[in-house]
Amino acid sequence: MRSGTPLGRVRGLGAANEGTHHWLNQRVTAASNLFLMAWLLIAVARLGSYDYAAMHAWVRSAWVAIPLILLVVSVFYHFRLGLQVLIEDYQHDAARVVSLFALNFFVVATGGIAIFSILKVAFSGSPA
Repeated sequence: MRSGTPLGRVRGLGAANEGTHHWLNQRVTAASNLFLMAWLLIAVARLGSYDYAAMHAWVRSAWVAIPLILLVVSVFYHFRLGLQVLIEDYQHDAARVVSLFALNFFVVATGGIAIFSILKVAFSGSPA
C-alpha cells in the first residue's frame, strides 16, 4: 500500500528515509562522547602532575592515544551531524550547498589536525 497523495507521488515528494539513520548516528556519537569524555576526565584527574613532560609521556602511551583519537573522531562527527541538521533546516538554495561544503571542509581539516597532533606526540621521542 502506498502512502501520500497521488499528487505527492507524481512530484516525488515524501520522506527520504534518511532521518532514522541520521538520528541513530547522533545518539551513538553522543553516547560515545559521554563515555570517552568521562574516561578523559578521570584519566587526567588521576595523573600525578600536569607539566609538559608528564603529559607528553602520558599521551605517548597507546592506551591513551587510541582513546584520544576515538574521542576526536566521535566529537567531530557528532559536531558535523548537528550542524548539518541546522544548515539543512535554515539555509536554502545555493547557501545550503556552500554551507555544507564549508562545514565538511572545516570538520575534516580540524579533525585531521587534531589526529595528526596526537599521532605526532604518540610516535615522537621524549620531550625536549
